[in-house]
Amino acid sequence: MKQLKRYMLDCLCLLGLFIRLRIMPEKKKDLRIIALEAQVALMQADIIMGKVAKPRSTPAFRQLWVLLSERYPGWRDSLVFFKPETVIRWHKSAFKCFWRRKSKAGRPKISMKTIWFIKKMHRENPALSPEKIHDRLLGLNIADVPAPNSIAKYIKTKPVRKPPSQRQRQSWQVFLTNQAKGIWAMDFAVVPTVLFRPLYVLFMISHDRRKIEHFAVTESPNEHWMVQQIRNATPYEKAPKYLIHDNGSVFKSAFFQQFLVTCGIKSKCIMPKSPWQNGICERLIGIVRRELFDYIIPFNENHLWRLLAEYVDYYNHERPHRFLDGGTPVVGERPPLRLVEDAVLEGRSVLGGLYHLYDKGA
Repeated sequence: MKQLKRYMLDCLCLLGLFIRLRIMPEKKKDLRIIALEAQVALMQADIIMGKVAKPRSTPAFRQLWVLLSERYPGWRDSLVFFKPETVIRWHKSAFKCFWRRKSKAGRPKISMKTIWFIKKMHRENPALSPEKIHDRLLGLNIADVPAPNSIAKYIKTKPVRKPPSQRQRQSWQVFLTNQAKGIWAMDFAVVPTVLFRPLYVLFMISHDRRKIEHFAVTESPNEHWMVQQIRNATPYEKAPKYLIHDNGSVFKSAFFQQFLVTCGIKSKCIMPKSPWQNGICERLIGIVRRELFDYIIPFNENHLWRLLAEYVDYYNHERPHRFLDGGTPVVGERPPLRLVEDAVLEGRSVLGGLYHLYDKGA
């Protein structure tokens, strides 16, 4: 508001100056010009010497010089405190402001009656798409019919799923979904003991039911130890078709890779620095850390193995999974259906009381 008042006051001052010059006699006008030129020259000298700060232009002053640049041929020679490039920049800014106010950006607003008519037509014809409603309105010879995209904003339609492209059909996610029954994933988790000695825990999990197929603990994993763990995890021809792992030196060793080939297991190595490609196993490690190692610190390798054995049994048989709609990786026998009033829950502790399991009593 203050800027608007200042702008109006400057415009009035400039207008008064213009009227005064128009009615002033020629001889008096020439003398006044000489007097003003002398004062401007004195002020210019003070500005060059650094005694006086350079004056700042106001919006009204800028518009005046934009008009003078259009009407006065010698306007460049009359500039004292500003450069010609500055006046040209003022002109461009004024044109942008003028064009912004003159142009009407965006689509015209839709009236409330048109919106009501669109909703009524959609309510009575829910199968019509926005394009069909647009065509119906055109068929009624209505002039200001909104575009189909505008009509779609005011009706609730079920999204039409586009058919998957060739790239989507062969994507990594689709591959994992289609081959989930034959895919295992494995990775290492480092767990420090009370004395800060790092222990390495190997997890193998199936993609189908998210079951922990095998786990092992060691101080120094190597390729021969890994081969033995594959033997322990795949008895009686239980081997998966694909085995996903990261770029660890143990997993990428020639001896271990050759052993997987002899077992009929196809090794699938993820890209470097791409843990999301082995997200199921990475999520399992995060779950074990949050639900076990955040509460219990192992003393040694045997203590860690006993903790994991008890937790893996709880994870596979009792812990519900949202991916399985609240089910467990290992499907067990369901007790008979009863009402809450007739059931008696008998609890038993797991991991020293960290978790509890409940059985329906008689």
